[in-house]
Parts: sequence; structure tokens; C-alpha cells
Amino acid sequence: MTATVPETDAGTTRTPADFWFDPLCPWAWMTSRWMLEVEKVRPVDVRWHAMSLAVLNEDKLDTLPEEYATFLRDAWGPIRVVVAAQQKHGEEYVGRLYTALGTRFHNQGLPRTRETVVAALEEVGLPADLADYADSDAYDTELRASHKEGIDKVGQEVGTPVIAVPGDDGEQIAFFGPVVTPTPRGADAAKLWDGTLMVASIPGFYEIKRTRTQGPIFD
Repeated sequence: MTATVPETDAGTTRTPADFWFDPLCPWAWMTSRWMLEVEKVRPVDVRWHAMSLAVLNEDKLDTLPEEYATFLRDAWGPIRVVVAAQQKHGEEYVGRLYTALGTRFHNQGLPRTRETVVAALEEVGLPADLADYADSDAYDTELRASHKEGIDKVGQEVGTPVIAVPGDDGEQIAFFGPVVTPTPRGADAAKLWDGTLMVASIPGFYEIKRTRTQGPIFD
């Protein structure tokens, strides 16, 4: 598999990059903002998909610290609203609603309340009553299917985000992360993208990791 991505220029065939996210994950949010930068400097188009930290950890709630277990219970609401918007109004709203929600949750530090969700819906031109789906399992089958599609590509030992891009052999290269802060921009965004694809394309490559010394820096 070739990992090198050419410089963006007119007429270059653009590559789809599938991105699975949970709106409440701050690290997925950081990576998603990097992907928007990548779109500017590489011939890449991001396709947004729902996954769920609540689903990923639903069999572990009894063993987790109560604070994180509460976070996971709260995580059902926003992603259910995203999937409801997708099912009722179309794929084009997934990334837009994610940005509106994530900006409020992470950059602005607003509470994960119905009021915050309604404001995000209204920003992107969606009806406020979609917020009702935060407490509904009406589209949980679709949520679980989207989650499974992403997590099956990388395994149960990871979380959000998951990114998948096509390889030269027709199979997707998929990976968790990268986990990064602050958001790389411009040439740094391109450099990280090229390097991530390079290591992810090596058969048998699994992990590079170091201890995080700071939390996500939102800008």
C-alpha cells in the first residue's frame, strides 16, 4: 500500500477519508479539526460517521469509575440526535451538526443539555424537535450498525476516532487516532497526515504511543 499523498492541485482525484466520532469525546474533536485542515492541504474529502463511547463500553459500566460511567450514560443523547438527523434529513448534516455540537461542548464549554443541543440544531438549519431523540432508541439500530462498521476495522481495544482510507489494493487502511493537541494546521497538518498513512500502511504495524502530558487545547 502506498502511503504518500500528493500535493493538492487542480484536477487531482480526491480521496475519501471515513471518520467515526462520538460528539462527547474531546480527543476525537481535536482529530476532527485536524482532518478539516487536511482537506485544505491534501486531496482528501472527509465522510463523517457515528460511533458511540456508550456502546463501546456498555458491558463495562459496572467496572468503571462512577464519574466516567456517568459520562458514558450522558453520551447516548448527542450521538442519538446526530443519527436521527442523518436518518431524517440526510448525510450532509452529519459533519455540520458534529461541528455545531462539538464547538459548544468543547470550545465553549457549554453543558450537555437539551438547550445546547437545540442551539446546535438551529445553527445548521435542523428542527429543534430532533433533540427529542436524545432520549429515544428509535435509531439505535442504525447507530449500532455505524459504530460496528467503524470498530470492526480496528478492533475493540480502541475508542474514537477511527479513520479509514482506501489503499492501493482496494482494501481500506484503518486506524485509531491520531491523538494530538493542539490542532496541527497548514504544513504541519499535511506532515502528520502523510506520516500517519505511511505507518498505518505497513502490514503488522499496530501502535506508537507516549504518555500525554497535557489535555486537549481547544482553539
